[in-house]
Amino acid sequence: MVLETVKETIRKHNLLEKKDKVLIAFSGGLDSTALVAVFLELQKVWFLDLFLGHFNHRLRPGAGEDERFVRKFAQEHALPLFVASEDVRSFAKKYRLNLEEAGRMLRYEFLTKTAREIGGAKIATGHTLDDQAETFFLRLMRGSGLKGLGSISPVVEGRIIRPLLSVEKKDIANYVKKKGWEFREDESNLDRRFARNKVRLDLIPYIQQNFEPNIIRRIGKIVSILQEEEKLLDKWASHETKKAVLYEEGEVRLDLNSVLGLPQGLARRVVREFIRKLKGDLRGITFEGVDSLLNLEEGKSFHLTDKLLLKRENSLVFLRSELPDPMAYSYEWDGSSPLILEELSLMVKAERVKRPKSFVFDDNTKAYLDGKAISFPLQVRNRQEGDRYRPLGAPGQKKLKEIMRAKSLPLIEREKKPVFLSTDEIVWVLGLPVAEKFKISDKTKEVLVITISQKQSKIYDKKTIQKTETSTG
Repeated sequence: MVLETVKETIRKHNLLEKKDKVLIAFSGGLDSTALVAVFLELQKVWFLDLFLGHFNHRLRPGAGEDERFVRKFAQEHALPLFVASEDVRSFAKKYRLNLEEAGRMLRYEFLTKTAREIGGAKIATGHTLDDQAETFFLRLMRGSGLKGLGSISPVVEGRIIRPLLSVEKKDIANYVKKKGWEFREDESNLDRRFARNKVRLDLIPYIQQNFEPNIIRRIGKIVSILQEEEKLLDKWASHETKKAVLYEEGEVRLDLNSVLGLPQGLARRVVREFIRKLKGDLRGITFEGVDSLLNLEEGKSFHLTDKLLLKRENSLVFLRSELPDPMAYSYEWDGSSPLILEELSLMVKAERVKRPKSFVFDDNTKAYLDGKAISFPLQVRNRQEGDRYRPLGAPGQKKLKEIMRAKSLPLIEREKKPVFLSTDEIVWVLGLPVAEKFKISDKTKEVLVITISQKQSKIYDKKTIQKTETSTG
């Protein structure tokens, strides 16, 4: 039954083709063990190249034992295995994320990188119909719209596939039991401090016992309908967005006249797309914020967020900066004395120290760099078009503009952030991780510490500052 359901899911959503390379996200738990079992059966007919990818989050006492189980399992089934391990807790703290979000980001980064190294492999995850139902309830309680309630998609960008998404966990348990395969139990799944676990352990069983025994499958049907209708509405909204969102003089603008005649639900979708193009994402954007923008009166301004001020003129909505025109500055700094960034009222100091045993990371105030890798003088300037660098831990270089957008940094803040360069290579950008090339490694003996703080008036003579010709970038 499980195998036939999976085959139907693959056919319906075009998840696989013969001779595909597939990287299976394998935790050693019940769901991912079932996923491996299914793929080993499919391999006989589809001639698939299978690989296992295990990410050790280092969050639980049993994480090391899980990894040992996975290594033994891969050896017994003659499957190539890729393993990575990260301190998820530290990463979450550094970037102000919850543990679930941090773990998901690092896990998918590892899987994506590994799939690319294998040669364009698809990534298969063990999400089940039960996961779909849990996500539906969580998002329902959060007040999500149609797209959010659509929960988990069976395929993402043609690369991440979820073949078990139409299979209930009880059927998966029976499937693995019949095979006689062992698997690891994740004790954190019983921790009711996590909302998902409370939904799984308390809410869904209560509904099954008192209202609808088949609630998981019922929700699966609802989600399938929502996903199909979301595709239709998304296509319609995309068509209207092309007419309503304008690009003038390098700015993104929204023609409210084109929007107000649309059905309310569609109008909100167009506004959200406008915000996405303006801001880079929709984090922090509320239903009320979208409606306020839709109802913005002529000549009035509206704070979409604390940092983004929008104004309506001649029925066009655009970003209005309360700051003066974008500043441009450039300094050459030898590091021997504090550097005052007059435009930002900031003071920069440099200090060389022996490698400490531990570090307190805060990208908004301090950077730790390999002292031997840095060549003075450093250039300190604002961002320029075309700037690229590879942040610590990133798989490769990216445009600084894109990195800032991904970090949800408001447009009006992006031009001000000081960029530190050594021999024309970006070393650090205030508020972002240091560059991978200049990071501290086990071989680092001398650490260069750059500290930024608010300027202290009348302490340092401006003669210590050497300012070069300003670049407009």
